[in-house]
Amino acid sequence: MYQEQKFDLPALEGISQKQLDVHLKLYGGYVKFLNTLLDVEKDLMKDAEKNAYALGEVHRRLPFEFDGMRMHEYYFSQWEKGVNPDASRLQAALGAQHGSFETWLGHFKAVGMTRGIGWTILYFDPKVKKFHSAWVGDHELGQLAGLPVILAMDMWEHAYMVDYTPAEKKNYIEAFFKNLNWDVAEQRFLTLS
Repeated sequence: MYQEQKFDLPALEGISQKQLDVHLKLYGGYVKFLNTLLDVEKDLMKDAEKNAYALGEVHRRLPFEFDGMRMHEYYFSQWEKGVNPDASRLQAALGAQHGSFETWLGHFKAVGMTRGIGWTILYFDPKVKKFHSAWVGDHELGQLAGLPVILAMDMWEHAYMVDYTPAEKKNYIEAFFKNLNWDVAEQRFLTLS
């Protein structure tokens, strides 16, 4: 069974404690429903032929709940207390690929402004040493297969609806980066480079 993680989150600038509490509760729901689906799957597998339709529905729902859980773990851990690196190899590598770190940051924020719900993800492809900033609809639709997540920005309305309206999501994106502990993303990158 999966366990709900606890995060050491400081007070965040531009993101209220109420917003965090609502969002963390939603994360807990993904963990709970994933575990429920795994229990249901185990029970239905006792007669897989008879339960084929129900099993199919469980199998369709499982990736949504699993990725919802895991993406939120990436997301919240990026705000945990820590020290941001002064000389970031990640930021230097992003700058080298995009001309400057600021150019990459502008691109990533623009991806975040994509209409609809989803995630803006920074991936790194260790095979060709290339970054990809991608929009991922839902949690499981649009993931770049096999690429590790370096940075995850939740763009579902539940991530900012307490503090910002959908028309103000640009303000949420700015708050996201004000509070980002780059050391977390840096460590994810350094394990691959």
